[in-house]
Amino acid sequence: MNTTQSGALGEDAACRYLAEKGYRVIARNYRKPCGEIDLIALNKKTLVFVEVKKRASRAFGGPISAVTPSKQHKIALTAQYFIKENAPKFDSIRFDVVCLLPGELEHIENAFIPRRGTF
Repeated sequence: MNTTQSGALGEDAACRYLAEKGYRVIARNYRKPCGEIDLIALNKKTLVFVEVKKRASRAFGGPISAVTPSKQHKIALTAQYFIKENAPKFDSIRFDVVCLLPGELEHIENAFIPRRGTF
């Protein structure tokens, strides 16, 4: 299995998990020149941008360590595009990360706050 296939399986698992928690996934793999957002969901009246990170082990810091400040900035810029293009109804926004390891899923709500001036 290549990394693209593995990533898709990870996103599928994250979608199932979020659906069980009452989220409604409204977009997957939303891409713009500045970046990509794995999942975009609504949780009640909160618009949630979700980065899914799958790793084989916790070596090198595990999945969350891959969500660097640079990656966070790209996600935030891409989120701006989504909001402008789709004008979804929401009261607040949030940036979450779903971390996947073999046999383990961790959902980190409010995993990061975008750089000042992005939102």
